Amino acid sequence: MRFQSMVLKSGIDVLGGKQMKRDERLKTYARLAVLAGVALQKDQDLVLRTPLEAQPLAEEIVRIAYAHGARYVHVEWNDEGVTRARYEHASDQALGYFPAWVAGGYETMAREGAAFLTIYAPNPDLLSDLSPARVALGTKTVSEAMKGYRAFMMSDRARWSLISYPTSSWAKKVFPDLSLEEAKARLWDVILRTARAATGDPLENWRAHRKNLERRVEALNAKRYRALHYRAPGTDLKVGLPEGHIWYGGGSIDTRGIPFLPNIPTEEVYTMPHRERVEGTVRATKPLVYNGSLIDDFTLTFENGRVVSAQAARGEDVLKQLLEMDEGARYLGEVALVPVDSPIYQENILFYNTLFDENAACHLALGEAYPTTIEGGVDLSKEELLARGANTSLVHEDFMIGSPELSIDGELPSGQSEAVFRQGRWAFEV
Repeated sequence: MRFQSMVLKSGIDVLGGKQMKRDERLKTYARLAVLAGVALQKDQDLVLRTPLEAQPLAEEIVRIAYAHGARYVHVEWNDEGVTRARYEHASDQALGYFPAWVAGGYETMAREGAAFLTIYAPNPDLLSDLSPARVALGTKTVSEAMKGYRAFMMSDRARWSLISYPTSSWAKKVFPDLSLEEAKARLWDVILRTARAATGDPLENWRAHRKNLERRVEALNAKRYRALHYRAPGTDLKVGLPEGHIWYGGGSIDTRGIPFLPNIPTEEVYTMPHRERVEGTVRATKPLVYNGSLIDDFTLTFENGRVVSAQAARGEDVLKQLLEMDEGARYLGEVALVPVDSPIYQENILFYNTLFDENAACHLALGEAYPTTIEGGVDLSKEELLARGANTSLVHEDFMIGSPELSIDGELPSGQSEAVFRQGRWAFEV
């Protein structure tokens, strides 16, 4: 697809109240991804993973990467039809196989200092009518094979970033009442707006945004909360935080001291929960797209940190496959705070894409914790992380729990509690 739908007869698109040439939109967004997203350095390699439909953006990213001194750009294309064909027609034996040379190649590229950029635009319904067990088998096989590579990402030893692009299937899911052309144009506008790439200089926009989130992070780290208590309709959940937990937000810094943006957009501040100190029930407020299927209106109950009960109005079998991926999938690995006055929430759109939906609402994540969110975590073994309260798993799946009805209280080291969120918004200024 060449974005004919986004180009008026004059060759000009309308975006955010001002006109911008089509190639300028791509160039602006690509420049943000390369220079701030992965913070590409001279003579560094770049690995770009992209849907076929995003070819114009991918091309622009490659141009900009080489213009800024990339040594080599490796592009890995993916296609919905090819992905579905594997899960639909491959034998169980084939789904249980993943080439060691692929996994080894990614780990080698990470070890040798490559940056990794992904254009993330999944079809929410791609695998929804296929066997959840077969999809889970294929997913687990890949996750196990890619553990070494994933460890580089989770510990910030490699710089990585997720951006997006308005593919046909995703755009029609988000805007079903619009024509395909209108849906893609509308989604493209929203992507650029939420990425702070619609007006002004995106790099300057992000510098200011990072400073705002970093002020919030500094305040939370000074609080040293022992636990967070969430209350909302269907939710009464207490989440313990480990000693030495660290809040992050606005981006990350790799082990060489280079700042980068793992998610574009991002509105969250986040940290690590204690895997064994989660008690109560939580109700999701937005659907979760997992492995090409939708899980909606679901509730999880925790005891001693572990999910002991899970119900969903839709996709319950998929939810249970997620929880059975490994033992760590039943424990939390992340708590993230996002107010309902965030720009993405104010778009009032259900994106069916976790990159956007998680930045519209407070959320939790099942599975792997980021080692960076506990003091000294990057240098700890799996056993040492577990002893400190960090969770380990093959999965890391965010699900949204925020709403205008959410209240959160923080338990201070003194044992006293104070308001953190009220009516879905921050209860204190910084």
